[in-house]
Amino acid sequence: MKTVLIPTDFSENARHAIDFAEKLYWCERTHFCLLHAYADEVYGEFKNVDQNEFERQKERVSKRVKAQLSALVDNVTETPPNPKHTFEKISAFESLVDAVNDVANQKNVDLVVMGTRGKNEEAKITFGSHTVQVFKYVSCPVLAIPMEFAYRQPKKILFTTDYMLPFKRREIKLLADVARNFKSEIHCLHISDFDDLSHRQLDNKRFLRETCANCYMSFERTEVRNKTEAIMTHIKEHDIDLLVMVNSRHSFFEDMLYRSTVDEIGLTAKIPFLVMQNLPR
Repeated sequence: MKTVLIPTDFSENARHAIDFAEKLYWCERTHFCLLHAYADEVYGEFKNVDQNEFERQKERVSKRVKAQLSALVDNVTETPPNPKHTFEKISAFESLVDAVNDVANQKNVDLVVMGTRGKNEEAKITFGSHTVQVFKYVSCPVLAIPMEFAYRQPKKILFTTDYMLPFKRREIKLLADVARNFKSEIHCLHISDFDDLSHRQLDNKRFLRETCANCYMSFERTEVRNKTEAIMTHIKEHDIDLLVMVNSRHSFFEDMLYRSTVDEIGLTAKIPFLVMQNLPR
């Protein structure tokens, strides 16, 4: 059984992510954990009040959040019901990143699915601040779903990699499972000016191929030029349904986050974005 964690702020974008996750795992036994972290709601407005008032406000917010989660689960399980799916409500007096990490570890979560921006963030921003923080600091694969993207099976998957760092077997298996379930093509794109791979890169490429056995895979290299432009070109030319990258220190993905080009990709592509982690878990 898969365990999928879905943070929600009760926005339309968050609900869209829930619907997407249900469809993605429609034929698979899946346990969904719906999480709302509410520390910011308490600290944000009431940080200067006395302790008693702070505790009363914390209790009020907690009760409201639990009621909203119950209503959300009732609504999700009715439209339409799926006997393969179970739902759990989790409210946490923590920051979003801390809450997601804690639940991911406690529940042995396979995947975090979330919207690309919250209800209070501008529509022109593709990846809101919370989404980027989860990308960067959560030690679990994260799938971000743009509000504008209507669900379709991920038949064509673009996986960009430099083959420099060893892949985590559990992360690659998640990708392989999706590809096998939907009979998808995995396009492995190496952005480099050099044809030859080092021994380390060859070992990592071999591991990727072996872990994704029985998946259709293609391997391509493109010159560095502008990395974002190279990814966008491949997405457009091959009608890609899902973009996949690995987050690790000093990687292209980390460089993207600090240079804000992650929004450039999101604004242009507007397709689901799976970020796999190379962090200790």
